[in-house]
Amino acid sequence: MSALTITYAILFYAATAILVIGVGRKIFIYARTPAPLKIPTTPAPLTKTGVVWRMLKEVTVFESLFKSNKWIWIFGWLFHAALFLVLFRHIRYFTEPVWTLVALAQPFGKYAAFGMLAGLGGLWARRILVDRVRYISSASDHFILILLLAIAASGVVMKFIPAAHTDIIALKAFFLGLMYFDLQPLPGDPVLLIHLALVAALMIIFPISKLLHAPGVFFSPTRNQVDNAREHRHVAGWTAAETPGKP
Repeated sequence: MSALTITYAILFYAATAILVIGVGRKIFIYARTPAPLKIPTTPAPLTKTGVVWRMLKEVTVFESLFKSNKWIWIFGWLFHAALFLVLFRHIRYFTEPVWTLVALAQPFGKYAAFGMLAGLGGLWARRILVDRVRYISSASDHFILILLLAIAASGVVMKFIPAAHTDIIALKAFFLGLMYFDLQPLPGDPVLLIHLALVAALMIIFPISKLLHAPGVFFSPTRNQVDNAREHRHVAGWTAAETPGKP
C-alpha cells in the first residue's frame, strides 16, 4: 500500500474521530447547561408542538433571519441548501448500491457547488463591506469562509475541468475501504488530494469553531422554550435537586 493512501487513511480516521467526539462532547455540554430564565423570543409558541414547528422552520427556512435581513437570508439559505444537496450527493461514495434518492439527486447536486460559491461569496462580502459586521469579524470567521470556498471551488474544478477529473470508482473504493478497515489505493490526482485535505481540515476545526451553530441552534433557549411563564414556574437546572421548602 502506498504512503499516500496510508497518510490519507490516517488523516480521515483522525478527522472523523475528532469530529464525532468533539461535536458529541459539545452537545453533551449544551444539553447539561441549565437555562436560568424563561427567555423565548416573542411572539413565541404556547405549546411544545408549537416549539417543534418553530424549530423546524428555523432550521429549514431560517425564519428569524428572513424576518431580520432579507439579503443575508438569501445568501445564507442559498449556501446551506446547496451544501445539503452537495453532501447528500456525496453519500454515493459511502454506499453500495447507491440509494435511489441519492442517484436521483446526482444531476442536480453537481451544480449545487455553484450555489455554495455564490452564497459564500455574498456572506464573505458582507463581512468585508458592512462596517459593523467587519468590526466584529475575527480572523477565524474569514478563515472558515475561505476554507469552505476552497472546498467548493476544488470540487467544481474536479467536476467541470476535464484535466482535473479523477477516478471516482477508485475514490469510492478508498472510502468504502476506510469504512470496513480494508484500505484501497487512493488516486493521486493533485486537485483531489487538495480537496480531501481541505475537507479533513474542516472536520478537524468543526468542534472548536462557530460552525457549532449547526447543533447549537437546537439548544438555544430563545428558540426551544415554550412561552408559558405565567402558567408554569420555570426552575433553573441547578435548583432542581434542592430540598423542597428550604430557602
